[in-house]
Amino acid sequence: MGTVIQENKVALITGAASGVGFAIAKLCRSKGMHLALLDIDQTNLVKAKVLLHDLNPSLLTEAYVIDVADIEIWKATAQQIAKLFRTIDLVVLNAGKGYQAQGQNPGRLNPWLDGDYWQKTFDTNVRGPLNGLEAILPLVCTAESPTPKSIVITGSKQGITNPPGAGNPAYNASKAAIKSLTEHLAHDLRSDPATSQISVHLLIPGWTWTGLMGNVGPTDETEVKKPAGAWYPSQVAEELLKGLEAGSFYIICPDGETTPALDQARMKWASDDVIEGRVALSRWDEKWKNRAAEAIQADAKARGA
Repeated sequence: MGTVIQENKVALITGAASGVGFAIAKLCRSKGMHLALLDIDQTNLVKAKVLLHDLNPSLLTEAYVIDVADIEIWKATAQQIAKLFRTIDLVVLNAGKGYQAQGQNPGRLNPWLDGDYWQKTFDTNVRGPLNGLEAILPLVCTAESPTPKSIVITGSKQGITNPPGAGNPAYNASKAAIKSLTEHLAHDLRSDPATSQISVHLLIPGWTWTGLMGNVGPTDETEVKKPAGAWYPSQVAEELLKGLEAGSFYIICPDGETTPALDQARMKWASDDVIEGRVALSRWDEKWKNRAAEAIQADAKARGA
């Protein structure tokens, strides 16, 4: 199958100043695409714009400072983008944040007593993509450009396997919401003849050396010392390209520690909590965790891990 990542197409990418967003932008530029770069980090966004422009000065490269949680800024930015680019071929809604709950309460209680922690997480991770869709979909669905388009939204394995932890509830829940809304978006667009040429994809990175882990800015990966098991953002970008070429909705990335078979086994165990009527998050429950670990390893081995 083909992909919209090709010469003279236009890519809009949020979270483009570092990590996976910058890596996707760099890959798109290597394929001859024009770029609309969006990020809240003005300093690194300017650096990213310069670096990407210099890779091919003949192509359009524009940067927009934006808080994705602010719909009014999104709408104003969309108007600016429309004037310069007219239409968008690839939309990558990738901006996301992880926050820690604040307070003086025992660790696992903190998230449930800090409403601001939930608000900030959902504003960026859920409202951000929804705001982007509201503002940008009209530029994707233009009558002047009925050719195939793609929308990519970045999720997380944590939105599927739901690992517990003091800082995880809001992040996991936000990414679970992203999985659900992206599935609905894919169904709705493909079911309407007017938008059936727009493919939708859920990008699910594995352990990746990104800004969430301290790798902030448009870095040269050859100069970055990352944890041994983590992937570089460029590896995630390459996996996205493979997924787009294959027409995959779920683009699930492995990493240096987790094989696709192990991912599948973990996801199956999580789903089977519902089917088997086990306790919530049984994989981490004292009475279940040893049984879960053995079953997951056996399943992964059977799948070829």
